[in-house]
Amino acid sequence: MSKPLIPAQRRERIQEYLTIHQIARTADLCQMLDASEATVRRDLEWLESKGILERTHGGAILNQRMILEPEYQQRVKQHPEEKRRIGELAASLIDDGDIVFINSGTTATQVLQYIRRDSNITVFTNNVSAVMDLGNPGFHYFLIGGEFQPRSNSIAGRFAMDNLGLVYANKTILGVDGISLKHGCTVPTNAEAEVVRKMIERTKGSIIIAADYSKWGVVSNFQIANIDEVDKLVSDDKLDSSALEALEEHNIETLIASSTPVMA
Repeated sequence: MSKPLIPAQRRERIQEYLTIHQIARTADLCQMLDASEATVRRDLEWLESKGILERTHGGAILNQRMILEPEYQQRVKQHPEEKRRIGELAASLIDDGDIVFINSGTTATQVLQYIRRDSNITVFTNNVSAVMDLGNPGFHYFLIGGEFQPRSNSIAGRFAMDNLGLVYANKTILGVDGISLKHGCTVPTNAEAEVVRKMIERTKGSIIIAADYSKWGVVSNFQIANIDEVDKLVSDDKLDSSALEALEEHNIETLIASSTPVMA
């Protein structure tokens, strides 16, 4: 019979597992460590107190910190197919007559590109990349004024905030750099965070997050919303089932942009 692991050994094994898998179920950890559920839960609580992980329904996710904002062209290359499908599905949530806020970022750019060209809608955005590609899309759109942010190809600053203060939207669709139960939705820069928080403040309807599976458990520098402010998450089919369960517990509707074609 093998000797039981001491707490430090168990916690090291848990960290190693999370480093590889990013997410862990309590039942799997119990089996791996040959420990009771109560013991594993205590270890997870200790690791969470150190900022190493975040406990979720039935397990934990690794806390992944994003310190610097990646260049826009670098982000374009990350999970492009998932972002395309998420953008298409998120755009389908926009109805005729809507006034919509959409922020910057590569996923938000996909949302803008998939809006129906004959839609009777109005979009306000700080997303310079999308506006440059749209040309004449058929629907009304406004690029909010402000200071150009070269790393993200976006607009921010006092002028942007003042202009957003003149508008009420009935939907906001946001790309984020991280989403977590404990830390909510986060972005790397304060400039973007200020703009997005203003968008949320001026929205009288649904707050929709469009984010691929890799954003789950990531914590960036500035919070834009806590998890309970989110109404819907549009993600892809690589999002872990434990994330779906946790989001459901918080009454967040999760819509999955599947890679599998739907048969007629």
